[in-house]
Amino acid sequence: MTASIATGSWSLLPGSPRGGAWRFGREVELQDAPGAARALQWLLKRNCSITPRQLGRVYLSLCGVSMAIACFFFVQGATLVLAFAGLELVAVGMALLVFARHAADRETLTLVGRSLQVEQCYGTRVARTDFSADWLTVEPAAGQGSLVQLSGRGQTVRVGRFLRPELRADFARELRRALRRSPGESPAWARPAIDSN
Repeated sequence: MTASIATGSWSLLPGSPRGGAWRFGREVELQDAPGAARALQWLLKRNCSITPRQLGRVYLSLCGVSMAIACFFFVQGATLVLAFAGLELVAVGMALLVFARHAADRETLTLVGRSLQVEQCYGTRVARTDFSADWLTVEPAAGQGSLVQLSGRGQTVRVGRFLRPELRADFARELRRALRRSPGESPAWARPAIDSN
């Protein structure tokens, strides 16, 4: 039995795909599973234009330029410039550290057979929750554009923080479609897409 509940609060958006290829998920081979099991995986993460390592390099170059200018003015007799430049670099460094700590935040949903594993990484905290696809409900947490709530067997997880609100309904429909299948049937994501032409 697969329970997929959709309340009327999520309507189909114009231009949304109704079938075919996966928009958010991708087929992967699990290396740690015996026999290289195939799975469907959704990776939802922040859209960061710079990695923490690149950010560190930019910050170090900023420190070098700023301290060189501050030292020039210190030698010219403006003694407070060096202290203020140091305070400024400490404040910028702390802000960049907070950014870098959350730059790799992500949510990973992996469907293997009839099991869905949800891994949420926020900063240094990692939470893993396993669901049986047979007892899983996928629904909006509050209303149109809200987070996607996954519930089953006394466990509840909200996902979709890194998706734009208008895309969350499409993501929930895609997840429901992947979860729907009869026992003994091949996984929904392994079946060929139906062409409407």
